[in-house]
Amino acid sequence: MFGRAALLGALASAVSAGTILWDGRFNDMTTSSDLNKWSWANQVGNYQYYIHGSGAVTKYVNLSPDYKNPADTGSKQGAKITIDSTAKWNSDMWRTELIPQTTAAINKGTVYYHFSIKRSTTNVPSATNEHQICFFESHFTELKYGWVNGESGTSNTNLQWMVGGQSKWKVELAADVWHNVAYEINFSSGSVTFWHSTGADPLTKTAGPFTASTSSNGADWHLGILRLPRSGNDGTGAEDWYFSGVYIESGTLTTSVASPAK
Repeated sequence: MFGRAALLGALASAVSAGTILWDGRFNDMTTSSDLNKWSWANQVGNYQYYIHGSGAVTKYVNLSPDYKNPADTGSKQGAKITIDSTAKWNSDMWRTELIPQTTAAINKGTVYYHFSIKRSTTNVPSATNEHQICFFESHFTELKYGWVNGESGTSNTNLQWMVGGQSKWKVELAADVWHNVAYEINFSSGSVTFWHSTGADPLTKTAGPFTASTSSNGADWHLGILRLPRSGNDGTGAEDWYFSGVYIESGTLTTSVASPAK
């Protein structure tokens, strides 16, 4: 039986849904091996896949219905993105990242970059290394986790939202808690706002707007993780990060975690 709460949630999503400009919810992929179909000579699919280590794709990206936020009925599956000592690309940083493959105007006007993120109790991320998460090349807005250069102490278990390298919001990154995020970016006026919720709760405006040097060529948003090296603290243990409900929209912000049909 379709419960009242579910009905209200579906109606709210339908009413508030914007226009999806780019859909990265992994709904069109059978397995992560589909990422290998993309190349600079054959730019197919929803993601550019070139920032990763030398191992097989399944060493760094895996897809499953078990990896998505259960409240996101618009996603068929989520992604587990892994970094380890083999996940190096043109540097000594650990990194596995996916780039939107699109010609849509995801860098114009006001747009909303949606995703949900969590960690589990397995392959726990290092709290003593800085992680840059879901960032733009110019780092005008991003998430960070772990000890950030310049902070006191030696570790930090907070997930932080950053604007131009300055922390504007933070919360403890506890195991198996889905954090639902939307970056509201006004590329015209140069401002960013942070929307957030946990679990099945709808997004609420949490921080901002803040002035930012919004800059993007439409192909430089990185879905994934970059972990910076730190002297004396570069263990080889793998880290797993989970992502769900990844899409970019314009128009009216969808606040429901149940992402809309395209």
